[in-house]
Amino acid sequence: MYTLLKKEGAARRGTYSTPHGTIQMPAFMNVATAGAIKGAVSALDLKEVHCQVQLCNTYHLHLRPGDQQVRKLGGLHQFTQWQGPILTDSGGFQVFSLAKLRNIKEEGVTFASHIDGHKIFMGPEESMQIQSHLGSTIAMAFDECMQNPAEYDYAKHSVARTTRWLYRCKTEMNRLNALPNTINPQQLLWGINQGSVYDDLRIEHMKQIAELDLPGYAIGGLAVGESADVMYHILEVLNPYLPKDKPRYLMGVGTPANILEGVRRGVDIFDCVMPTRNARHGHAFTTEGIRNLMNAKYELDEHPLEDGCQCPACQHFTRAYIHHLLKAGEMLGMRLMVLHNLYFYNTLLEKIRTALDNGCFEQFYRENIEAVSTRI
Repeated sequence: MYTLLKKEGAARRGTYSTPHGTIQMPAFMNVATAGAIKGAVSALDLKEVHCQVQLCNTYHLHLRPGDQQVRKLGGLHQFTQWQGPILTDSGGFQVFSLAKLRNIKEEGVTFASHIDGHKIFMGPEESMQIQSHLGSTIAMAFDECMQNPAEYDYAKHSVARTTRWLYRCKTEMNRLNALPNTINPQQLLWGINQGSVYDDLRIEHMKQIAELDLPGYAIGGLAVGESADVMYHILEVLNPYLPKDKPRYLMGVGTPANILEGVRRGVDIFDCVMPTRNARHGHAFTTEGIRNLMNAKYELDEHPLEDGCQCPACQHFTRAYIHHLLKAGEMLGMRLMVLHNLYFYNTLLEKIRTALDNGCFEQFYRENIEAVSTRI
């Protein structure tokens, strides 16, 4: 259940109660695609970096090790040893982005595995069954994620099919949750708003799916080719039509600036691979801007990645040492960078929540929006 505690403009401060704990919102979800954060970071590390929610990938876990195997091992919480909330995406985005060969029909999508090319079919029922086997806290509905810009007529037909798929997802989720041997009989289904970059399609789709009174709603199909200004415009257009008493999830977004702008437009929860992917390539997010630790100027730099930072990397190691590790190709360098960036993202959201609590989010936004995007 979502509880709205406070608002400042469109920005919202709330909590969301789940079977695996309460999420303080706005929040950032830490992406553990195959059940682990890339960069040798385990569930046991996540509390140290102030993680609230772990996001795992339905498509990847279905292919390897297999959702049936995860089910036999007690579900994702037991398998990964993360006991807090877990969100699983539906697999739709990966089907449409990774699969070279795919055939979309009303029943679902037939596609070739990106690992070995074998044929797989996934529709709304299959996605719900896989996510039920994984036992996540929140399961995302199966939808089609279009590339932007999509042709208007194609987007219109795709949105209508995504709506029909959502009804099937809800029916199947209700059936699965009622089974006696379901790992998580309280699994929550969140719907996804689509409509490419077309205001009327976005609004009409949001109206339609809001009628299902689901526990949460996501805004999908953004940050996939359109400009940031277009994304912000869609958020503003949707704001009046998003249920006030449900969490709002902007999928796959984004940079620290995107998060500040998203919160300002009413978004409650975000996820993105950026903090971990950029970390593995030597880019550290800080309150002063982005540092590239591969640069030679850090060879003799004895400061931590960020002065005053309390993350596991900054408490013990210098920029010079991490620069050396990255240059030498040592996994520890990537691990320390990932820990720092996740800590930065999670504590950025903590600061946003505190600013909302104190009624000074707009001031916080103005003081930080330029700095977080600066390259040092």
